[in-house]
Amino acid sequence: MRTAPSLIVKKLVLIPTYNEKENISAILHAVLGLSSDYHVLIIDDNSPDGTAAIVESLIGKFIERLFIIKRPSKQGLGTAYIQGFKWALEKNYDYIFEMDADFSHNPNDLDKLLSACEYKDADVSIGSRYVKGGETENWPLDRRIYSLGGSAYTRLITGMPIKDPTAGFICYKNKVLADINLDSIQFIGYAFQIEMKFAAWKLGYKIKEVPITFVDRKIGVSKMSKGIIKEAMLGVLNMQWQSATGSFVKMIKRIRVNF
Repeated sequence: MRTAPSLIVKKLVLIPTYNEKENISAILHAVLGLSSDYHVLIIDDNSPDGTAAIVESLIGKFIERLFIIKRPSKQGLGTAYIQGFKWALEKNYDYIFEMDADFSHNPNDLDKLLSACEYKDADVSIGSRYVKGGETENWPLDRRIYSLGGSAYTRLITGMPIKDPTAGFICYKNKVLADINLDSIQFIGYAFQIEMKFAAWKLGYKIKEVPITFVDRKIGVSKMSKGIIKEAMLGVLNMQWQSATGSFVKMIKRIRVNF
C-alpha cells in the first residue's frame, strides 16, 4: 500500500546585509547546515566590502537554497525586508524569517521559532530577549538602556502585549505577510520592527514570544544610530494616533480583489 507523499514545508530566512564580509560565509554555513532545510535570501545594499561577491561564490554550493537580491545603494533595513517579504510571497514560502547576519541571533534558535508557528498555534513568533528565559550577552550598558526603555515606551503608548517589540529575530506565517499591505509600511529602522508587529497584532494574528539569548556582534560595526532611535520614538506615537483614529487598519490591511 502506498503512502501519500509528505508535504514539503518551505522555509525562507531573510538576511539583509551591508558590509558583513567577516560574518556572511559563517552565518550562511550555519543556517544552511541545519537539518530543517532552510532556504536563505540575502538582500545586499551594495556593500562596498564585497559581501555580495562572497554570497555569489557560495550559490553553487547551495543550489536552489541560497539566493541574493543586490540593491544599488543603502536603502534601510525595513525596505530590505519588505523586498524580501514580497519575494518570499511570490515563491509561496510557508514560513518567512527575519535574522541578522552577525550571529546576534543563534541559527539553532530558528527551529524554536519554527516550532512555535508550526506546532504551537502562533502566527508570528518572536525571538525575545525580555521574556522569562531570554537574555542578552556582551551588550554595552547604553544599548541595553535604549532597548529596555524603547520596549517599555512602545508598550505604554500602544498597549501592545509584546515585551520585545524591537526584536529582529522573527518567524511569520505566509498568511500574515499576505494579509498586510506591505507598501503601506512607513518606517525603515527599529520603528519598522515595531510597525510590523503592531500590524499583525491589530489584524488579529496570534503572536508568541520565544526566549533567546541575544549576543552583541563580535565582528563588524553596529548599524544603530540616533536617527533610528528618533524614528522609533516618533513612529510609535504616529502609529498609535493612526490606530486611535481608525486609519491604521484600513491602511495596513491588504485589499484582495477576486475576479
